[in-house]
Amino acid sequence: MSFRHLAFVALLAGAVPTVVLAQSAEDVPLRLFLELNAVQDVGGACRLTFLARNETGVAIEQAVFETVIFDTSGGVVSLSLFNFRDLPAGRPRVRQFELSAMACDTVGQALINGANSCVVDGAESGICDGALSLSSRLAVELLG
Repeated sequence: MSFRHLAFVALLAGAVPTVVLAQSAEDVPLRLFLELNAVQDVGGACRLTFLARNETGVAIEQAVFETVIFDTSGGVVSLSLFNFRDLPAGRPRVRQFELSAMACDTVGQALINGANSCVVDGAESGICDGALSLSSRLAVELLG
């Protein structure tokens, strides 16, 4: 085997892991995770606690979601705007919202109806809807 052929094989062997790493980094889906983490009766209200993890790779300056609350029988109880404020990239945030005059045991489901506002780099963005991934740690289902 000639020296040139060996050098080419060595160069190719060194480049393959780089190509594989570049492909796997591109294949990672960008997600904005919202998890309904806890509900708690506070005074005459039900407090919903969300854990937000922005894994989109960009800082979200403002995220406001239209949220619909259903009771345990499936009836719509309220439609509200939940302002998650800023969601820095790669850093978890906890946000709480209170449903006045409602006991937590009457909450059946919460629906994220879509982003009312999503600001990235000073302009409205579709990333809050496009990258949204929802889950719930509770019996109260989080839909989207």
